[in-house]
Amino acid sequence: MAKWRDVKQNRIKHENDSIAVESQNSDLASLPSRLKAFLTDTFLITTPIFYIVIYLIMGSGADFAQNRVIGWSIIFLVHSLIIFIFWLKNGQTPGLRAYEIKLVDNVTKQRVSVLQVVIRYIATFFALISFFLMFVPYFNKDKKTFQDIISNTIVINSK
Repeated sequence: MAKWRDVKQNRIKHENDSIAVESQNSDLASLPSRLKAFLTDTFLITTPIFYIVIYLIMGSGADFAQNRVIGWSIIFLVHSLIIFIFWLKNGQTPGLRAYEIKLVDNVTKQRVSVLQVVIRYIATFFALISFFLMFVPYFNKDKKTFQDIISNTIVINSK
C-alpha cells in the first residue's frame, strides 16, 4: 500500500512540475519575435551610429576605410552604451518594446544587473560571429540563446 501511495505522489509531483515548466515556457518570447526585435534594433540604433561615425566623425567613407579600427571601435562603444542604458533602464530596447518582449533576470524575473548586461552583450557578440552558437536555441529545450544561458537572463513576453 505504501508503494502505491509513493507512486501516486511521484506522479502528482511530476504533473505539477510539468505544469510549472509549461507556464514558465509560455512566458518566454518566441524566437521569431526575438529575431525581429534584433533586426529592428539594428536598423534603429546601429545604422544611425554607423552613418554618424562615417560622415560626421571620420569625415568620409574613404577616411573611415583608412581608419577602420578607430571607426569600428567608436561604433562598438556607442552602440554598447546605448544598449546598456536601454537594458538597465527598463529591460527593453526599441525593438524589444515594438514586439512587446522584455529582458529580465532568469531567477527573479526582475531587472537585470550591470554585470548581466555586460556579460550578455559580450556573449551576443560571440554568438553573432560564431556559426554554431547561433543555433543553441534549437538544441535547448527552453529555447534559450547562448547569451541567455551565459548571462542568466531571459527574454519574456511583457504583455
